Amino acid sequence: MRVLVVDDDPTVSDVVRRYLERAGIEVTLAPDGSTGLAAAKRIRPDLVVLDLMLPGMDGIEVARRLRRDGDVPIVMLTALGEESDRILGLTTGADDYVTKPFSPRELVLRVQSVLRRTSPTEVLPETLTHDTLVVDVAGREARLDGKELPLTVREFDLLVFLMRNPGRAYRRSELLESVWGWTFGDQSTVTVHVRRLREKIEYDAAEPVLIQTVWGVGYRWGPANG
Repeated sequence: MRVLVVDDDPTVSDVVRRYLERAGIEVTLAPDGSTGLAAAKRIRPDLVVLDLMLPGMDGIEVARRLRRDGDVPIVMLTALGEESDRILGLTTGADDYVTKPFSPRELVLRVQSVLRRTSPTEVLPETLTHDTLVVDVAGREARLDGKELPLTVREFDLLVFLMRNPGRAYRRSELLESVWGWTFGDQSTVTVHVRRLREKIEYDAAEPVLIQTVWGVGYRWGPANG
């Protein structure tokens, strides 16, 4: 596996590099956004560890451009654990985030978790449908009205999980564990991803029909028959 680390702090970059390499991951470092984008095009990484606060082009803009060019998974590094920073990173399409100061071991575990979920595996062909929404699980492609949906890795996994389990209400903590593989973490992650997914698959995100809110519980895939 190849990971691109984009961070302007050489100390942080070196620590992250050493811990990832100990885990058997090939690492490329970039000190700023422009260099990171150029490296991403050159090496085609399996995942990008991206600092939110970068000189010049910030991490949000870098993430937007990475998303424009493909669906490479992104783990965002945010400072001070501010909720606004986390939500901003997730809204941009980050698949996960780690707040500074962070444990290098925790970062490695988060990176490995995302890589496991995005690595090609032998999967039996499966297609999930509801009206004009068609999801090719093995091909990791979703289409609505014949048009491909620009879903992030986490958004796609969340959509598949809900479509496979129609009619059941899930708590955010359950979704966090089932989709993200976390037994603990900030549950606002789920809220942000549900909102982003609704904006892409619902005809009216303000009045969702497919992903319904069950007050006091969480969310469910509305159509009982999938």
